[in-house]
Amino acid sequence: MHSGLALRCDCRWLDRVVQALLWLLAALVCGVFCWLLFDIVIEGGAGLSWSFLSQLPEDAGRAGGIVSILVATLAVLVVCLSVALPIGLGTAIWLAEYSDHLTVARWVRSSLQLLAGVPSIVIGLFGYAFFCRALGFGYSLLAGGLTLACMVLPLLVGALEAGLRAVPESLRQGAAALGLSQAGTLLHLLLPAAAPALIAGLILSVGRALAETAALLFTSGYVTRMPESLADSGRVLSVHIFDLTMNVAGGDHYAYTTALVLLGLLCAINALAKLAVGVLFNGNARRNEQVFSQ
Repeated sequence: MHSGLALRCDCRWLDRVVQALLWLLAALVCGVFCWLLFDIVIEGGAGLSWSFLSQLPEDAGRAGGIVSILVATLAVLVVCLSVALPIGLGTAIWLAEYSDHLTVARWVRSSLQLLAGVPSIVIGLFGYAFFCRALGFGYSLLAGGLTLACMVLPLLVGALEAGLRAVPESLRQGAAALGLSQAGTLLHLLLPAAAPALIAGLILSVGRALAETAALLFTSGYVTRMPESLADSGRVLSVHIFDLTMNVAGGDHYAYTTALVLLGLLCAINALAKLAVGVLFNGNARRNEQVFSQ
């Protein structure tokens, strides 16, 4: 009896220690993020203004604004997501719903895992050799966006496949009992239920695309002029921050301000992604849950 009581006391003590350790780790992560955010806001907030967002860069970025760099960044991101989203969505659906026990599915997953581990500089060299030279796109926003699409595909596919596999099997069984086709089940039940995974994949993909520097140095180029089409070269925000910090004397202040804009753009795009996925899927998911509950 005494040994059982001692064991329960030891377990409670261990639970408290583990819980305290987890709280400490969570606080450490939040503290690092808050420290970075505070540093960027303090150093770059004073230079943020409408003129900074609406003027072209001057004097190698030491004066003027970043409007052409913002346009180039958004253009590269649009190309990236326009290519990666349909391919990633289709691949994830095939892996999760249509490829059980197929050997080729294991090869596809292995290829995606290897692609996720390839350094960005190597993907940049591939983008330069294939998109810029072999396909003749040259240094362009199109080549940069396509290269980024190759980088974010593993994130999109992995997140969405995990979300689809996490959907309860009872939803599939209920849909089959109601005579719903596999395509109808996928469209009306599985994708709405996996919407949080799609949001997570989008956020991770946008974050990696906006933060990428090395791959875009080889593909989208370095110039600061306003791009007129996707075939033009252009400098993105991450490359601009790198150049101001490493190559431009006295450019640290403008680098901080540009980093603040980049952080705000990332937050805005993440919020829009959550809103768009919620509008597309969540209302339909709630209606379907009510039908099944009845």
